[in-house]
Amino acid sequence: MRRPAGLRLPAAVATAAAVGAAVVVALPMPQASAATGSATGYATQNGGTTGGAGGQTVRATTGTQIHAALCNRASSSTPIIIEVQGTINHGNTTKVSGNSCNTAADKIELKEISNVTIVGVGSGALFDQLGIHIRDARNIIIQNVTVRNVKKSGSPTSNGGDAIGMESTVRNVWVDHVTLEASGGESEGFDGLFDMKDNTQYVTLSYSILRNSGRGGLVGSSESDTSNGFITYHHNLYENIDSRTPLLRGGIAHIFNNHYVNLRESGINSRAGARARVDNNYFKNSKDVLGTFYTDQAGYWQVSGNIFDGVTWSARSGDTNPAGPNPQSNTSVSIPYSYRLDGANCVPNLVAQTAGANKGNRVSDGSCSPTNPTPGPTNPTPGPTTPPPTNPPSGTNLSIGAGSDGSSKASGTSYGDVRDGNLGTAWGPTGATGQISIKWGTATRISRVVIREASGSTGAIRSWRLLNADTGAVLTSGTGAGTITFAATSLRKVTLDITASSGAPRVAEFETYAG
Repeated sequence: MRRPAGLRLPAAVATAAAVGAAVVVALPMPQASAATGSATGYATQNGGTTGGAGGQTVRATTGTQIHAALCNRASSSTPIIIEVQGTINHGNTTKVSGNSCNTAADKIELKEISNVTIVGVGSGALFDQLGIHIRDARNIIIQNVTVRNVKKSGSPTSNGGDAIGMESTVRNVWVDHVTLEASGGESEGFDGLFDMKDNTQYVTLSYSILRNSGRGGLVGSSESDTSNGFITYHHNLYENIDSRTPLLRGGIAHIFNNHYVNLRESGINSRAGARARVDNNYFKNSKDVLGTFYTDQAGYWQVSGNIFDGVTWSARSGDTNPAGPNPQSNTSVSIPYSYRLDGANCVPNLVAQTAGANKGNRVSDGSCSPTNPTPGPTNPTPGPTTPPPTNPPSGTNLSIGAGSDGSSKASGTSYGDVRDGNLGTAWGPTGATGQISIKWGTATRISRVVIREASGSTGAIRSWRLLNADTGAVLTSGTGAGTITFAATSLRKVTLDITASSGAPRVAEFETYAG
């Protein structure tokens, strides 16, 4: 693959980088509070993204304290909101161990966990030369933080040089009002600002600044890594970047109301079958802002309402296939969620007032004007509560003779207790939330589940999600134990995800039925 030339920073930026801390610019810094607003875009799909809503709120001023907050939870899925203030760096970040975490000393590690919000508060949160790594995780919110100068070579190194990186079966992440920045390109030791690979899906990046880097970010690490997708980018500023704003390999991306300034080599690079919907963006003083570049494996785009101001286009040849100088749609992308589209002509001013950390988390009102955010996200609206059945359901309980596993188990309980046909035995998580699953060796068609709580624990389960564990899709959600019906689905594993409870929930039986 042909690599773009090294980043060329404006003179003022280069001078500041050369003298380091000697240059200090005072900027207004509005006070920030806990996470506000709610996601728009693909992060709203697949059950939604609520982070740690409803969980304990803790304050952290070091990376070690962030890790400790994760490790002190009852389980790896117990909701938590971590409010961060001050500078987080290598000097105050260490590995912390526990049953509910898997941390590291050289990065903020969100690994094998779920239901977490990290939000900058007070005078701001700065992750200095320390990246945020999300791996094998789901339902994560990162809001109102700055991550800068994360390096993959030189010293110190962190997170493979990515400011925020996601990989290996990540689902439902909302990154909002963040500032991600470097001080150069790959030759200076930096990599991507916002990278996703190895089966990362349902992500929204909104109201954020990405600047002064060789690479904005990618979706897919190679032409064969096409399991990623369903990514939304809206109301972001990309400034002084060589390429990858973003680079898409396979999957679907919705890119709207972003402001692009000084893209040096290429911009939105759709390749390897990727499909991008590109609506009402403003491109300024940039080169080859849309197309397929550095490969012969084509990608596709649907374009409307964009403004190309001072954009130059290369001639088509070899592995250079720009969409311009008169970009036309060559695919159609259907968007499954609702959103409000600002006119492209107001995007530069609107993004300047709303994007980035320490902007008060302001958002667009849908009419080109900034507005204060709404209160923070809450748990998903539950479905109707169904009382426990008074009579046994008809049909065969397919859980009998099946397998089972879960996220944790309290002392004296077993995963198998939920499929033994005995109401006198029960499984319970080690905390107030957790997951229990029924699984089969071959695909099994079910459309009804009955959750029976143990004696003495009736009513403890408050809210839940029922998941197709094969795909991660949410079959349905609701409150209270009892009978759960949903569209008939063939699967190998079905999971009850208890997201809120009073006291310690205990499931005596997790029954499954074909009809």
